[in-house]
Amino acid sequence: MGGICNNLGCTTIKIGGHLDHVHVLCMLSKKITLEKFLQELKSHSSKWIKEKGDPFYNFFWQDGYGAFSVSPSHVAGVVEYISNQHEHHLNVTFKEEFLRILERDNVEYDERYLWD
Repeated sequence: MGGICNNLGCTTIKIGGHLDHVHVLCMLSKKITLEKFLQELKSHSSKWIKEKGDPFYNFFWQDGYGAFSVSPSHVAGVVEYISNQHEHHLNVTFKEEFLRILERDNVEYDERYLWD
């Protein structure tokens, strides 16, 4: 995924995740929209994993995504957070955490449209 980001002109800072999600921290290029970036990242990474053999044949990304900007002063904290996903998710699920972030930042949402 880092190579895909870099090929799209989006400098990779940190990538990591857990069983049901991935975090990508990168510098979004001025030459690509967020929507196009995620479309390209998902399609190329999905194609790559499917080429790894039959166990991955049915792999797919969900349709949606969550995207957040990070101020330069918080990058180190986000890098650490991404690095510790396995330990972090021993205590809280991805869905619980995502909802907490939305609520903390006063983002309006309809949960019917969050998960597919």
